[in-house]
Amino acid sequence: MHSLFLAAALLAGCLLAVQASVNLQLNKAVGTPYGASTLQLSVATAVLALLAVTVGAIGALHLPPGVPFWHLLGGLASPLYITSGILLFPRLGALAAAGLFVTGQMFASLGLDLFGLLGVAPKPLSAGIALGALAVLAGITVVIRGQSPIRTPAQTPTPAPARAASGTLGGGVSGRGGSTGAGAPAATAGTAPRPGGLGRSGWVLLGVVAGAVLPVQGAVNALLRREIHQPVATAVISFVVATITIAVVLAALLALGRTPRPRLGGLRTMPWWGWLGGGCAAVYVTATFTLIPAIGAAATVALTVTGQQLASAVIDHHGLLRLPRRPLTAARLAGLALLIAGSVLVQLA
Repeated sequence: MHSLFLAAALLAGCLLAVQASVNLQLNKAVGTPYGASTLQLSVATAVLALLAVTVGAIGALHLPPGVPFWHLLGGLASPLYITSGILLFPRLGALAAAGLFVTGQMFASLGLDLFGLLGVAPKPLSAGIALGALAVLAGITVVIRGQSPIRTPAQTPTPAPARAASGTLGGGVSGRGGSTGAGAPAATAGTAPRPGGLGRSGWVLLGVVAGAVLPVQGAVNALLRREIHQPVATAVISFVVATITIAVVLAALLALGRTPRPRLGGLRTMPWWGWLGGGCAAVYVTATFTLIPAIGAAATVALTVTGQQLASAVIDHHGLLRLPRRPLTAARLAGLALLIAGSVLVQLA
């Protein structure tokens, strides 16, 4: 049974990489990353609500008195993480983007552990943890620097209008009344977007921040779980908050003319697996809540991070799920090994 739990943790990590990749199909269909994130989170919320009804946990959604309001806000991290994945995967590749997420996760976890923040028990800095942190930094540096060119059928110059569009936030946001180009090209192998907009350093920073919010989300959700004593209900509350948040952001950007109106008609031509992102998110959240008591938080985090990196490397190398193909060079393989070794060392030291 213990081996099954370990395998489940590894699979849950793989689902994170699959989630970010298939969400690009939603982005292509609706034409805006914010609309895609809203749809994905809505699907995840519906799946978890159905699960809560099935296991009889729906009654736990009635909060007991005295629960601090901020214990309900763990879901704020999900829109940032999901939208960042939609923006970063086609620009940096699955492996580099996932590596940035892992780097942010690790250093945020270290901060929570070392300073005992948000109810996390303090954990002293050891030589193993420091060595693991250095290995992760070295690994993500090697992965980013070793980025190989995207293999495309033909290299053609980008027209002037397209270059202008790529200078907006995320490639999927335009000025008032403008249109987006991030949706369609971002998810196809032969038309990867140019790394404009924020610039490479900006995209790197976004990836680290998006990864860093995940451990904070986990710590806040853990506090909420202690209050309501039901992990599935905790996950439902987290995703409801996430869905409302991204819906408000989408409405505000639409009102300001900073993103195009979602094209729901495009969903008819989307591959069926484009809907799997919501299910992946729901399974991941439920799995981590279930596995941490069974095999421990350190083993769960180490295995999910490993699964995330391995799946991202396979997706990148083979150009799966309609992502641009980025072959694994020796340098990127070395960076991947450093990322995995450092992450496992930090969590298990």
